[in-house]
Amino acid sequence: MKVSSPERLRRFYTLFSGQDSVLILINADPDSIASAMAVKRLLWRKVASVTISNINIIKRPDNIAMIRLLGVKLTQFNKIDPAQYTRHVIVDSQPNHHEAFADMKPDAIIDHHPETGAEAPFMDIRPKYGATASILTEYLRAARIKPSKKLATGLFHAIKTDTNNFERQTLVEDLNAFQFLFHHVNIHLARKIEQSDLSVDLLKYFKTALNEMRRRKGRVFAHLGPVASPDICVIIADFFMRINTANWSIVSGLYNKKLIMVFRNDGLHGDTGKVAKACFDHLGSAGGHKSMARAEIPVPELEGIIDHKDDKDVLRWIMNQVEKGCKR
Repeated sequence: MKVSSPERLRRFYTLFSGQDSVLILINADPDSIASAMAVKRLLWRKVASVTISNINIIKRPDNIAMIRLLGVKLTQFNKIDPAQYTRHVIVDSQPNHHEAFADMKPDAIIDHHPETGAEAPFMDIRPKYGATASILTEYLRAARIKPSKKLATGLFHAIKTDTNNFERQTLVEDLNAFQFLFHHVNIHLARKIEQSDLSVDLLKYFKTALNEMRRRKGRVFAHLGPVASPDICVIIADFFMRINTANWSIVSGLYNKKLIMVFRNDGLHGDTGKVAKACFDHLGSAGGHKSMARAEIPVPELEGIIDHKDDKDVLRWIMNQVEKGCKR
């Protein structure tokens, strides 16, 4: 039986009291940042305090621009003590998506990624939605809250980003949320976020990617070696999808003693989430949606399989694994 938005909101609110200190945990990207902003607005004057904490180091230009232009206050996870908060909320993610979440017992999970068997007193996981921001927009509407220009712009940008301008998996509910937000958004602010400039230190990774790029059956591969942030793999994977003959891009890099792989495709040729999971989940964690996915493998798990310090060996192995996965 489908649960209405007002009923979901009512159940969500029952978790909190006026004395609660709430910690919202995110793996910062446009969707999680905007969704956390919405949760904070929903809890305004209903709890004692709300803190948004990011577990990742933010490097992507659009994320940095979004935080700066929308005035989002984030606190790095390693600078807080989760035990000091009485309620914990995870948005746009689930506990097994990142090791930083592993020891957390969230009171609420709101997400649009595939279910992973997570448990919490309140759960709203809708894998068919294009963005968690669409779900939170429904909560705001159920609460009869008119979003501020900055909040509406954040949610608007998040839906555009996670649906790739509605080219990826999208429901009519995503379109309805987008249409509602359009009446409250600051278009000029949204454009500034979208057109954020690249920093100079990112250019060296583009050079590496272009020099090491390999193509096979419409799939573009590149291994970047050590990277300053996994977001760099995301930026370049998205960039490669602009090649007119590319229907897949797989970009990898080494970060924090893990091999990170980011997958993108055009939504017509296979399912990146299924391929990533089939090829790499047994070595670490992997999964995602039809047109975007990710895999992370701890370096020790690669011993005896490849030499993680040999970039060509790593790239060759990933290409072979993906090709096998696409044939399954």
